[in-house]
Amino acid sequence: MEEIQEHLQAVVTFLARDIGQRSYRDLRELNRAAEYIEERFHAYGCTVLRQPVAFMGNTYYNISAEVKGTGTEDGILIVGAHYDTVAGTPGADDNASGVAGLLELARHTAAHPLKRTVRFVAFTLEEPPAFMTKHMGSYVYAKSIREEGVTVYGMISLEMLGYYCDRKECQYYPLSFFRWLYPAEGNFIAFVGNLSSASFTRKLKHTFRKASSLPVESLNSVSLVPAVDFSDHRSFWHFGFPAVMITDTAFFRNPHYHAPSDRPETLDYRRMAQLIAGLYTALGDL
Repeated sequence: MEEIQEHLQAVVTFLARDIGQRSYRDLRELNRAAEYIEERFHAYGCTVLRQPVAFMGNTYYNISAEVKGTGTEDGILIVGAHYDTVAGTPGADDNASGVAGLLELARHTAAHPLKRTVRFVAFTLEEPPAFMTKHMGSYVYAKSIREEGVTVYGMISLEMLGYYCDRKECQYYPLSFFRWLYPAEGNFIAFVGNLSSASFTRKLKHTFRKASSLPVESLNSVSLVPAVDFSDHRSFWHFGFPAVMITDTAFFRNPHYHAPSDRPETLDYRRMAQLIAGLYTALGDL
């Protein structure tokens, strides 16, 4: 667990401190981040692909790596995380934490393949002004695999994994009655899906609970509930794929969201390591 923790912290520190802000205007920084992710995938022995994404006269890139499964062929798993930020933040939690989780899962899977084939995808252009448009990197990717006829068992979006708080009332929710259903402390990780992804969400939550002591809460809801579609999983929903967002709940918990203070030292790497270790084991049971 300590090794996982160290790897996660190293990735977050490199992206958020050494590179820093990675908005759509910061082509040099985005390319540097993309090259770093490619290098990590290559180091794990993966074949790496770049998918160009055209936006506002520039070319951005999704970076993907695939690890072939040892067993079932009834659909692949896709694990994704966006590596861009909004302007004005180094983006440690949003979303260097997700990229760190993505790379660590890829490292473990490459060393010890799972039953299912897994594609690990680092998405560009999740943040505004591409957010919720066909220019999102994840939209371009999901559209391409739908057109290719790829069978997807499920997609997991890693969206802000590192901020936790243990004091009462530090956790907020999009609707007031959620307080009667979910904890007042922000000491859990959340699995969020739509109604069509309910079966996948339940299975993932069940396998994760068997593998990890980190508390987990889940929600399957229509998109009318605020913020349930605020990440790359929405692109996969659009094209009919089951998809789940794994998140620390972002601005419902983290006061540093989209702020200059979203720095590596604000994250809880011990709990992040618990999450990733448990998630790797859970993926093996899907």
